[in-house]
Amino acid sequence: MTPRLKILVTGASGLVGAEVTARLAAAGHEVTAVVHRQQTLVRNDGTPLDSATVRCLSADVTRTRLGLTEAGYAELADGIDRIVHCAAITDFGRPEEDYRTVNVDGTAHLIELARAGGAGLVHVGTAYVCGERDGLIRETELDQGQRLANGYEASKLRAETLVHKARADGVRAAVVRPSIVVGDEHTGVVRDYKNIYVILKLTTEGKVRSVPGLYEARLDLVPVDYVADVITRVTERFDEAEGRTFHAAGAPLTLRDFSDVMAEYPSFHVPRFVPPTSFDAQRLPTRERRYYERIVSLYESYFRRRMTFDASHTAALGVRATPADGPDFLRTLINHCLASGYLGAPPAGTGPAADDANGAGR
Repeated sequence: MTPRLKILVTGASGLVGAEVTARLAAAGHEVTAVVHRQQTLVRNDGTPLDSATVRCLSADVTRTRLGLTEAGYAELADGIDRIVHCAAITDFGRPEEDYRTVNVDGTAHLIELARAGGAGLVHVGTAYVCGERDGLIRETELDQGQRLANGYEASKLRAETLVHKARADGVRAAVVRPSIVVGDEHTGVVRDYKNIYVILKLTTEGKVRSVPGLYEARLDLVPVDYVADVITRVTERFDEAEGRTFHAAGAPLTLRDFSDVMAEYPSFHVPRFVPPTSFDAQRLPTRERRYYERIVSLYESYFRRRMTFDASHTAALGVRATPADGPDFLRTLINHCLASGYLGAPPAGTGPAADDANGAGR
């Protein structure tokens, strides 16, 4: 039986953080959720977390001592067994300063909190610290001199490097690296239509018809409930997890699979993936070129990567398997997007769909 732990969760109002907070509270742990701008904790399915089971703490991971008084910080440090650090900016195209203050400096501040009180730190990074490497990406690898595609990846690599250095200096820590986080494994429900969903909307609506990419490239989509399960398991079995890194990766899905599944839906436009060496954005129609420059260009490197994420450590910890059938899981996600009205016309009585994909879910 897992002992009752005192756990601090940062980023608790986020998609992953709220699910982790809910699981830890349901397991009987004493959970303190760090909140900043968003004071209400809502699960992925829209259910508010019971305020009686979770204590909310107004704090700011970007500030020294999390913006707390010296006395308040000392009391917090002495009163927690685990820190689950989920707080991060995951949007692409943000200013470098944003990534540095939240993803890098924020991680440094949580490392210092763990050091001050001796708590175990579970750092939530990203599997895409691998950058644009192809082939098998091992959980034991970090900086391999890889080319990074954007400021988000660079900031998460810097943050995880800080965690590894802190481990060498005596801080007890484990790392969880999710891939591309999407909706629920069984229902497809997702609270926030961001990142890959924006590309899905632009392409299926025909606003973007040509995308630079390789049909053999792999998208790794992982259900949010699975990611939360991995983080929860690492937190509760920290004595086994300490010192290791765990990939929370999803079902295999090539761009050919992606294209074939979209072709099953008569109302969808199916994008044409053009080899990057042949793609010329200047030849696109004006409206499509603007969408490419503003949005698609931020994601295009993910449409040419051919990697597989090793998850040996995750499997050894006894975490359940992810969906085995990538195309079938994609259908589940798309069906929810249709039912909710995010893609195409919504079912009768549910209201109009959002028209501008760039603003969806933000």
